[in-house]
Amino acid sequence: MKMQDFRLDGKVALVTGASYGIGFAIASGMAEAGATIVFNDIKQELVDKGIAAYQEKGIKAHGYVCDVTNEEAVNAMVAKIEKEIGVIDILVNNAGIIKRIPMCDMTAEQFRQVIDVDLNAPFIVSKAVIPAMIKKGHGKIINICSMMSELGRETVSAYAAAKGGLKMLTRNICSEYGEFNIQCNGIGPGYIATPQTAPLRERQPDGSRHPFDSFIVAKTPAGRWLEADELAGPAVFLASDASNAVNGHILYVDGGILAYIGKQPK
Repeated sequence: MKMQDFRLDGKVALVTGASYGIGFAIASGMAEAGATIVFNDIKQELVDKGIAAYQEKGIKAHGYVCDVTNEEAVNAMVAKIEKEIGVIDILVNNAGIIKRIPMCDMTAEQFRQVIDVDLNAPFIVSKAVIPAMIKKGHGKIINICSMMSELGRETVSAYAAAKGGLKMLTRNICSEYGEFNIQCNGIGPGYIATPQTAPLRERQPDGSRHPFDSFIVAKTPAGRWLEADELAGPAVFLASDASNAVNGHILYVDGGILAYIGKQPK
């Protein structure tokens, strides 16, 4: 193996829902490794904001408006990307939603919406890119799973069900298409410090931590929230030739939470 195997030069990477957040961090890391970045979002306004954010980092990204739960729209987007940019070498199924609602208060429609975005969409987008990967003789698919692929928690029944399903879809894509030199792996992020979680990390008026902040820090051997940029290295590895023998694996980037029972109360 050579260090060059970690490079993504000449590769086209589609990262869904990558206008901001985890998807943006992963796509930025792939761009630094040499990949051409393509992303989508559900509204033109979000796509425009994403393109501007990439430009600020010196990255020329190509944005498309697409609802990843719409199979016809996804097929049209993939065909357009192949025509305008090139065949997709790397797919990161990042787009996702969460509804924090107690299970007995959640409607079946709300449950289906989460499953549609977090599980059906990765199936739809993967199915759209795999034929060209087979023809090209190589491809990488990375599904953004979750610690909820392994653990349950209050109010996230739909999300946990979807992410558990996504873990098994990852393994099945590996099983079904590994013979075509396609590697499908997952990344399970831990608790990430983002603008959305900032209120949970702010010190209380008395100087104490927010209760949820204390909970996460106590459950994480690293003793801190993780940064979105810390997902870029694992993603680049799984997208590169350095991981050609890694298939059907879920890489948990969680600061050690899944390995840890937690601190004993004092």
